[in-house]
Amino acid sequence: MNQPDDRVECATMPPTPRRSRGRPACSDAGGADALLLSARGAFARSGYEATSVREIARASGVDPALVAHHYGSKEALWIAVVDQIADEAAPMVAKTAALRERSGLGPRARVEGAVSTLIDQVFLTPDVGIFFSTAATETGERLNLLTERVVRPFHDVFVPLLIDAINAGEIPRQDPEILFTMLANGISKTVAYSHVLTPFSSLPRRAEEFKLAVLTTALAMLG
Repeated sequence: MNQPDDRVECATMPPTPRRSRGRPACSDAGGADALLLSARGAFARSGYEATSVREIARASGVDPALVAHHYGSKEALWIAVVDQIADEAAPMVAKTAALRERSGLGPRARVEGAVSTLIDQVFLTPDVGIFFSTAATETGERLNLLTERVVRPFHDVFVPLLIDAINAGEIPRQDPEILFTMLANGISKTVAYSHVLTPFSSLPRRAEEFKLAVLTTALAMLG
């Protein structure tokens, strides 16, 4: 069986070192953005190992050498995708962190605000759930990187809200880590894989009603 060809050649420019926060190597940001979008979808569908640079380039309508020009390697491109997802999630993390400082809200209301904020983000970027599900089928440095850059920032601002609400008796006593995981994964996967729900419900075809139903059900999970 032919293995994906991850080697790229660029006669005019050698591979560049890994860049922080997924920034492209040159001013052609449009080309870099197109590669990121194509790479994000390809990695979500097939996973890292089964995705080739040539497949990503073909989906982007560019020469494979452009990957080397912008990112240097498939690994660097994957990291840039993770950075893109982390950048997109940063406002959600900041908004959730700010809830703990809202003196006018009780502990449960803060948790409900965090859940609503998460749902807004999931509906804004539904493909992230698929990307993460595929990446989570493997172990090692890539999964660790994804966890640290995407999951942990939100975890570290959301779980304290759950603990506060549990200690205040406004949410039934339970393990906050399990509750966080069930909420985050349940919401993300329900939206990302909404096509699985369509044979049984028309809600995924009615975006606003679907979003409200996800929110109502998620809040009910709090007890």
